[in-house]
Amino acid sequence: MHGGGDRGADQAEKKADQAEEKADQAEKVVELERKVSQLERAVESHAAVDQAIGIVVAVGKLTPDQGWTVLRETSQHTNTKLSRIADMIVAWGCAGDLPEEIRRELDASLARAQAKSNCAEAPG
Repeated sequence: MHGGGDRGADQAEKKADQAEEKADQAEKVVELERKVSQLERAVESHAAVDQAIGIVVAVGKLTPDQGWTVLRETSQHTNTKLSRIADMIVAWGCAGDLPEEIRRELDASLARAQAKSNCAEAPG
């Protein structure tokens, strides 16, 4: 007669296992959504950095490597995240406005890069 009690215990254990599995799956979904969000932000940031490098290369008549260096130096010397510098430079390309501190450091970094570049002398 105690077989019915075992069945009830088995069903309770099965339900507990199912609930734990659902909780684990929900946790995995949340983690995957977080990773997707991070990847989306990284792609957007990378695109802005690439665009900013293009602007710096065109404005300064530099190589892409020198454009990257200008962005990196501007970021470091102003203690501003590189992605934020890139966003400001892309906006500057459209609106023509750049914060004074960023503009000063960008000009200085461009001048340093141009002094080392032979792109400015290339026919074109």
